[in-house]
Amino acid sequence: MRTNTTRNYRQADPRAPGIASAQAGHGLPQGHAAATPAATFQASRAASDVSGPTMHAQGTSGLEAYRVSREPYWRPVADEVALYEAAYAVRMPIMLKGPTGCGKTRFVEYMAWKLGKPLITVACNEDMTASDLVGRFLLDAQGTRWQDGPLALAARLGAICYLDEVVEARQDTTVVIHPLTDARRMLPLEKKGEVVNAHPDFQLVISYNPGYQSLMKDLKQSTKQRFGALDFNYPVHEVETEIVAHESGVTAEVAGKLVHIAERARNLKGHGLDEGISTRMLIHAASLIARGVPALGACRMALVRPITDDPDMRDALDAAVTTYF
Repeated sequence: MRTNTTRNYRQADPRAPGIASAQAGHGLPQGHAAATPAATFQASRAASDVSGPTMHAQGTSGLEAYRVSREPYWRPVADEVALYEAAYAVRMPIMLKGPTGCGKTRFVEYMAWKLGKPLITVACNEDMTASDLVGRFLLDAQGTRWQDGPLALAARLGAICYLDEVVEARQDTTVVIHPLTDARRMLPLEKKGEVVNAHPDFQLVISYNPGYQSLMKDLKQSTKQRFGALDFNYPVHEVETEIVAHESGVTAEVAGKLVHIAERARNLKGHGLDEGISTRMLIHAASLIARGVPALGACRMALVRPITDDPDMRDALDAAVTTYF
């Protein structure tokens, strides 16, 4: 339900070649152990496709760069952990729906750690092509070679592939996931003339914010109905206070005041604000306060100024901040 400031896996972003992105419960029995790949292959990844170190190893050893090395903090609020574990047991594709900053990405990180599976994340965008997901031919000193994209890499070697904000991608791009999300569980590489049968451990997870949906930016029904869905939202006051205090190091009293401010701002969504103050933003403000920044300045910088440029709305939110600080 939270977004931390540090993460322990490498994130694939087609928009940022060669850059490893850094962003930001209690469990049930450990998930399935990694299975042996159906076929090993020589994997050599270019930075323009999947960030992280280049692999020159057979089998699954190259996926070690994508393992979540430390347990991400996750505070369960319902039965989301058990439901995800059951879905993974049958390799059901999962769709996470909820507002920005409510913890969708953190949840995937936590579940990948809990299940002991590598996690390959793709930040979707409108310029992303099917080749960015599947792969392409590249030229190097030795000539032409095929380079797997992040989706093909995950399917081939048995990772969880997470497509973040999938509706940002064009619909003609997202249809490439269809063969992987039904009984076929395969990925055709048309340019290479190969069909990749998904590794037994492979799972596809997508996320998006329903609040940003429009007729032009939404998933097709033929895509939606291939997934199981989990709804996420901002947690209740006591739980969110606990999360903010844990992630930032401030006292529960300070965290509670920040949550009160967020709750007032969320009531303004659709009445002057496109989106309310997220849990992620609360953690940012609390982290500044923990570093000695005065609370008023921290809230204005991390909570008020990022979400609106309207002078009247800023004044209203600043007034809410001064009510508690």
